[in-house]
Amino acid sequence: MNMKTILATSVASFCMAGAALAEPQAEVLHWWTSGGEARAVAVLQQEFASRGGEWTDMPVAGGGGDAAMTALRARVLSGNAPTAVQLKGPAIQEWYAEGVLADISDVAEAEGWADILPASIAGHMQCEGTWCAAPVNVHRVDWVWANKAILDEHGIAMPTTWDEFNAAADKLQAAGITPLAHGGQAWQDATVFETVVLGLGGPDFFRSALIDLDMDALTSDTMKAAFDQMRTMRGYVDANFSGRDWNLATAMVMNGEAAFQIMGDWAKGEFLAAGQVPGEDFLCGSTPGDGYLYNVDSFAMFEVDGEDAQAGQALLAELIVGQNFQKVFNLNKGSIPVRSDVSLDEFDSCAVTSSNDMAATSEAGSLLPSYAHGMALRGAQAGAITDVVTAHFNSDMSSDDAVQMLADAVANSM
Repeated sequence: MNMKTILATSVASFCMAGAALAEPQAEVLHWWTSGGEARAVAVLQQEFASRGGEWTDMPVAGGGGDAAMTALRARVLSGNAPTAVQLKGPAIQEWYAEGVLADISDVAEAEGWADILPASIAGHMQCEGTWCAAPVNVHRVDWVWANKAILDEHGIAMPTTWDEFNAAADKLQAAGITPLAHGGQAWQDATVFETVVLGLGGPDFFRSALIDLDMDALTSDTMKAAFDQMRTMRGYVDANFSGRDWNLATAMVMNGEAAFQIMGDWAKGEFLAAGQVPGEDFLCGSTPGDGYLYNVDSFAMFEVDGEDAQAGQALLAELIVGQNFQKVFNLNKGSIPVRSDVSLDEFDSCAVTSSNDMAATSEAGSLLPSYAHGMALRGAQAGAITDVVTAHFNSDMSSDDAVQMLADAVANSM
């Protein structure tokens, strides 16, 4: 053994000894503060503690994460960043560009993340070739939820095209039933809109219009058709929809006050919490068309000083993508595991469908980030689109005018 080898071995042994002495510590900033969310994050706290870690919880409620981001910026500017922060989509890359994210590639490579994560989702977790965030789960956005008893009574099957949806809605409306439960909030309007764009235009058009912001796509006849469909759907919503929270719209479907809701799979948690069973009390199906729109929760690791904090980051990253946490957390949250090798034996039929569809669309290249839920675009561009969508939905604006306004708004946001 030559001197260089002896020296390298000695350094490695010293580093391993130092790592062994480090006591993992983590201050975790997140906005999971509701009942189900708090239970889900408690799973991670318990697993972290069982591995000798000391967890400092920093929950910040309000604004779907807006308040948490305000708190984060104050901490970073003061030079005192938290160990790990709940972030997603382009926000991860934005913080990386500011030079404040840590490199967790050693953990990712040791755990084989590249082999167990869908390529599209893995891309959000990487920053210029390094791994900078750990994915927690996958929420599917493009779901239709339905009251089974209402559909059975009126001989209606779950729609697979928008024409079928419209025909079912017309039939239900003629029978005095509200076809679509919807909350009049901008993000809910955007959620419905992006499913319509995907269903009418297909995955390639969705990518061109709502990810690449291609002006030809934004001003196309297909986009006009999407606004036409939104105008039709506005007629299927009850008169009291303005300002309604999404979970109250879900309750309308559960209680038989409405037949359908278009919402991500967090709505499933409401059905399950009420003791309802998929396939018996409620039905789930993808919105009409091909493709899969995802919303992924994740934690980014910020650069911190001290071996204990760095050991905490490494342990957190390992646990977050680990098989056990992926199973237990997602059973609590209503989402599905992000890794492909977790057993779904304990998951409900809607989750199994979601997981199978995620694998198929990942293979086909139609696994797509949700614009409405902060996965596809930066805030200014997404906000510009949503402003037009909600203005159109809540007025008599023509589709031609909406498309022109959309193109102008996107151009001005760049």
